Amino acid sequence: MEILNYLPELLSVSVIAIFMAISPGVDFVMVTRNSIFHGRKSGLYSSLGIGLAIWIHVAYSIAGLAIIISKSILLFSIIKYLGAAYLIYIGYKTFTAKDNQEVEDDIQSSDLSAWSALKIGFITNVLNPKTTLFFLSIFTQIVNPTTPIEIQLIYGLIISLAHIVWFSMVSLFFSYQAFVKKFNMYKKRIERVVGSVLIGFGIKVATTSSN
Repeated sequence: MEILNYLPELLSVSVIAIFMAISPGVDFVMVTRNSIFHGRKSGLYSSLGIGLAIWIHVAYSIAGLAIIISKSILLFSIIKYLGAAYLIYIGYKTFTAKDNQEVEDDIQSSDLSAWSALKIGFITNVLNPKTTLFFLSIFTQIVNPTTPIEIQLIYGLIISLAHIVWFSMVSLFFSYQAFVKKFNMYKKRIERVVGSVLIGFGIKVATTSSN
């Protein structure tokens, strides 16, 4: 099967995938947060979690469920409010972080495990209703229904890799030693700002419309 036959679609999906990844949003804030507070390893695993979550969106989009989710008030609301609650929870934990970091929650642990970091990235992306709407637009307005499944999976791979690469770069930047030293000077203020931003995103997600 010739991928070149689908080159216009491929280029369109690739461009949208890049803009989708780099556009400021919840994923960016979460990767930045984990990279600054918990180090480069946590940021990179969070990036991988986001990339893996993309495949959930790809799967239901290919199956044609994206339209059902966007049209179902109940399903869309479940995703929306779960995502909002998760962001507000992490935002609150970040905002109220103790200076000595001696807390039991893995989200606040200074030594965030690889699994916890990956899980945070995954949940943040998979419960973001705006990502659902992104995939709805891609698989209904750009990808032709007759496009073979194999080609659509390639599109999914491109979108996933675009997110992993971009957020890995974000993680590398914000875990740079010089930046971390600056962060330590204003640690408590930054925690409060990041926590407030995450809570704000949670409220914004809660008011997201599927229309």
